[in-house]
Amino acid sequence: MGSVAVRFVDKPWGHEEIFAHTDRYVGKILCIKAGEALSLQYHRRKEETLRVLDGVVELAAGDGPDRLVTHRLEGGAVFHLPPATLHRLTAVTDCRLLEVSTPELDDVVRLDDRYGRTGTSDP
Repeated sequence: MGSVAVRFVDKPWGHEEIFAHTDRYVGKILCIKAGEALSLQYHRRKEETLRVLDGVVELAAGDGPDRLVTHRLEGGAVFHLPPATLHRLTAVTDCRLLEVSTPELDDVVRLDDRYGRTGTSDP
């Protein structure tokens, strides 16, 4: 089946807690520090659903760099990201998000990153 032990992964913007990884889905908590941002990125295959657990985050999402729409999401808000959707999360306050996605952890293409990470990522 899948793993159940929580795996903590440090990130320059905070950390993520991967609590489930099966052949059908991945469950993780993203903990993003206020003022920090994830890469402007998209996934070729991975599909994500995000639920804001607490805090405030801005999600810029769209089908191209010049077609991003910014959504301000607060506790309880849910947002779905199909494959190929360009997106970036920026924390307005310290925040925690539940992410449930298809299992492709290494399917990220970074177009812009304030921490110097660009290109295709590994897990």
